[in-house]
Amino acid sequence: MNTELFGVFGDAPALEALRDTGAFDTVLEGPGLAVGVSDQALGHPGRTSVHESDQGCCAVWGEAYLPGRDVDDTARWLLEQYGAYGTDAIAELNGSFVVAIDDGDRPLVVSDPIRSWECFYTDTDGTRVFGTDPTEVVAVADDVTVSRQSLLEFLHMGVVLGTRTLYESVNRVPFDGYLGADETGPLQRFVYEPRRFDYVESLAERLERAIHCRRGQPGRTGVLLSAGYDSRLFLAELDELERCYTVGRPDSDEVRISRRLADQYGVDHEVIDPEGGYMNTDGDTIQYGGSIREALHVHHENGDEGMDVDSVFHGLLFDTFLAAHFRPERTTDVLGFSVPRSGLEPDPDLAETLLFEKFGFWKLDERLDSIDTALPSDSVEFCKDALESQRRRLDDRCDSVYNAIPLVGIQNQPTLSFRNHLADRYVESFVGADSELLAWHLQTPPEHRTRQTYRAALQRVDDDLLRYSPPDRPRKTFRRNQVEKLLRRAVPGLKTFETPWPDRKEHYQQENVDERFFADAPTVHDLPPRVKLRFMDVRCWLEDLSDSPVSNPVSLLG
Repeated sequence: MNTELFGVFGDAPALEALRDTGAFDTVLEGPGLAVGVSDQALGHPGRTSVHESDQGCCAVWGEAYLPGRDVDDTARWLLEQYGAYGTDAIAELNGSFVVAIDDGDRPLVVSDPIRSWECFYTDTDGTRVFGTDPTEVVAVADDVTVSRQSLLEFLHMGVVLGTRTLYESVNRVPFDGYLGADETGPLQRFVYEPRRFDYVESLAERLERAIHCRRGQPGRTGVLLSAGYDSRLFLAELDELERCYTVGRPDSDEVRISRRLADQYGVDHEVIDPEGGYMNTDGDTIQYGGSIREALHVHHENGDEGMDVDSVFHGLLFDTFLAAHFRPERTTDVLGFSVPRSGLEPDPDLAETLLFEKFGFWKLDERLDSIDTALPSDSVEFCKDALESQRRRLDDRCDSVYNAIPLVGIQNQPTLSFRNHLADRYVESFVGADSELLAWHLQTPPEHRTRQTYRAALQRVDDDLLRYSPPDRPRKTFRRNQVEKLLRRAVPGLKTFETPWPDRKEHYQQENVDERFFADAPTVHDLPPRVKLRFMDVRCWLEDLSDSPVSNPVSLLG
């Protein structure tokens, strides 16, 4: 990848034995850790920072700010503070980052609080190796046996849970945790502590500060703009925006509303037309799923070459932290549709909420009878057990099931392949990972973490920000929008709302994916496109690591 951190718990010769260190922008060495770093924004304020001294070394890779501190060299400051305050010093950082630090006493690798960057590791020949590009870590692993548990989770849900990967011998730095030379462990930066305060005003102020501290990114600045509520915030707050990009057919409702938003704020607008290449079946794209997430979330890939900007903003995870994406809504069943009622579901089941409403679950044992001996006896129970296992590991971080549900969802966030692709091509700002926004999420009781609160905060930022409603949410409340969706589906002659993203089934058929990739695997032809693309992801990952092609993806379960 173009942007990468790779290192060893060892010395520079140990690093050089594994990688050509000339390929990195810089290499650092401390008493117990050596690390190579590549990043086009290296040294830019708020971006990747490195420091090496007699004391040791430190790399802060990604995007990291020090709120309230006028510090140009984040890595130098952190190394000086680490000796006195340990991981509490790392907790001062705000952003989306991985830290590799060695003060001569305790070398560590630490992710940001929500693990918005994954760091993979393996132990080989007595040396612990770590890196942000899983292909490089897997390439030096002693054993590349595929994990059946991970494979089944990925095919059923589109995500590998916890700290595992597709490979038995490769793991990930824990969520809100650290990696040491011979251990891993949790930190306590992401813990739910609900309290009372002005939720709307506080959120509005934090949103403004989160965007303003990320102003001044290098070169020409753009934003991936949808017709929803999240990304439009950048139009109101960033004067330096030069261009907006929207994924969708030129005549779609998504593009129509996005263009109106861009015109409202005087920013140039371009369309990324998905026609002719929306299906992410290219190995160069699939790598951004890290073998643990679906590449299909890289929606913009088809038009990426036409994005004439250097820095990019996006609204990923705003809905997760600020707008109740994982909130279990109280509902009533009407004509086979769930109609929301006010308030929270009185007794939500974590596994069922995540499995059937939030993750892309598919019950494979109903479609792949010919290989049922390789599948779990019950796909639903298999996935529920896996999700409950994750909950038990995180119970000390939350006070109720209403916070346990988003916690497990955030820990296993399936959409990060989207930002991985952007961050490897551009200087990308992940505003959703801002520490003040995370604190708002953790401190706001779930009954106040609603779409209404979020909309009210957006209106505090700019009273005109909600002038144009998203095409699939024309009404002011979630409840009314859901009722209208039900009516449009149930009443003949009424046009249903267009989906924000292109139709996967339509593009899958147009691009002849079955004929191109699954001609020798008719067993999978009846599966939904999303599930077949998961087979495609796994196939590409394994073929990259083997001398022979994986011709039949069904055989992966054998």
